Amino acid sequence: MEQSLERLLVLERIKEYEKNGWFDRDVENDPPTTPLKPGQVDYTLKKLSSRISSEIANRVAKNHFDKLIKQGQLIIKEVRGLENYLAVADRGAMITCNHFNAFDNYAVFKAIEKSLGRKRLYKVIREGNYTSFPGLYGYFFRHCNTLPLGSDLAVLRELMVAVNTLLTRGEKILIYPEQGMWWNYRKPRPLKEGAFRFAARAKAPVVPFFITMEDTETYGADGFPLQAYTVHILPAIFPDESKNTKQNALEMMSKNYALWKEVYEQTYGVPLTYTTEKSEEKCSTQQSSC
Repeated sequence: MEQSLERLLVLERIKEYEKNGWFDRDVENDPPTTPLKPGQVDYTLKKLSSRISSEIANRVAKNHFDKLIKQGQLIIKEVRGLENYLAVADRGAMITCNHFNAFDNYAVFKAIEKSLGRKRLYKVIREGNYTSFPGLYGYFFRHCNTLPLGSDLAVLRELMVAVNTLLTRGEKILIYPEQGMWWNYRKPRPLKEGAFRFAARAKAPVVPFFITMEDTETYGADGFPLQAYTVHILPAIFPDESKNTKQNALEMMSKNYALWKEVYEQTYGVPLTYTTEKSEEKCSTQQSSC
């Protein structure tokens, strides 16, 4: 089967960016970002119209992705460590996950679906996915309990307030601390502090998820093997009450990365190394998220 030129170009960019240490740069050809304006997003669904739209969109999304699972287009082979999530299921928590596919958030959702009860899984997403993404997935991005990370400072403050409110009322928030999605990239990438500042400010735990994958014998429309996912749920990381937000964020980030690294090395049987030519990572300064 012929391989998609678009996917081949993405893989080439991933190689280039890893070599240069640009771990936080986007490799996808996403649509241009339209900046959010203050008050544009009802982050905590205060409006009745927002709650109705969210309810409908979540039902449509669940039917859509469950159909992909039945068709074998989204393969969740195994969930390991569910007890680690259950240990904090009764409180607000940030969930971190490696970001390598547009569907990986649904793998996270399916892993904990039965334990969510009447709660929803909220997702921090890139601004452009909310404002500019077309079609069905753009509809999901705008209505399925998403928390767009705005570039405007006033919008960012609205997000920070919303995150604290959601965590206080016991919600779970998925965030990708690596930033941009690197398609089918198996290694954990260096993490960004911001994700852990959210948790530290709210005095909430972080529950690290790391998804490993393996080739199947089935090929997708892009000409590449479909991946079977194993969702690893790791022990929660709690902020230290004796330390400030900055200290906690850095320590939680370091612990999260160490847990991901351990899963990667145990699963794939190789030490975690990068092709980066310089020892000091050269991360991009561009605004980016999932």
